[in-house]
Amino acid sequence: MKKGQLIVISGFAGTGKGTLVKLLTSRYEKDYILSVSATTRQPRSGEREGIEYFFKTVDEFEEMIRNDELLEYAKFVDNYYGTPASFVKEWREAGRNVILEIEIQGALKIKEKYEDTVLIFVVPPSAEELKARLIKRGTETEEVIDKRLKRAGEESEGIEKYDYVLVNDDLETCVEELHQVICASAHSTKTQGELIERLRQELKVFG
Repeated sequence: MKKGQLIVISGFAGTGKGTLVKLLTSRYEKDYILSVSATTRQPRSGEREGIEYFFKTVDEFEEMIRNDELLEYAKFVDNYYGTPASFVKEWREAGRNVILEIEIQGALKIKEKYEDTVLIFVVPPSAEELKARLIKRGTETEEVIDKRLKRAGEESEGIEKYDYVLVNDDLETCVEELHQVICASAHSTKTQGELIERLRQELKVFG
């Protein structure tokens, strides 16, 4: 069975990356699975173990860190969040492309560990459109929106480190473009490293 890819998708708050990923994984459910993170925060109403998160105690999470069982992790507002390596490995070996929706810092950490990781950054068509989308959500104050826009400016400095950039102007178009990019990336030299090395070794017989 062909091994699935590790796909990391990042983007500014308000770009619609969450909606994009949900639509992609529901439309092509046999091809993709969204990674489930581990966290030390308490479950919220309706959240299920192993579905929304793997809920851990602080001691359990820190044990995972010591045992190098996380692809990446970070601490936000006194709670740990991280990506369990076992979940990703299991599904990739089953042939599914595993999608992680995380910020730049975590994405680059994973890329350092796994060179064949495909990094995709989702952007809005313009800064004005980004602001309009944040306002349209109606869930945040003007002060919070300003902070998110400032943060987006900071994050924009790291986009060049990603493999691909997608503009989420029209959701339907962007979903199909995302799927096509991932399919094409499966044949890149970075993701085909094992095949290339095997062929090199086999060809030495004829040398």
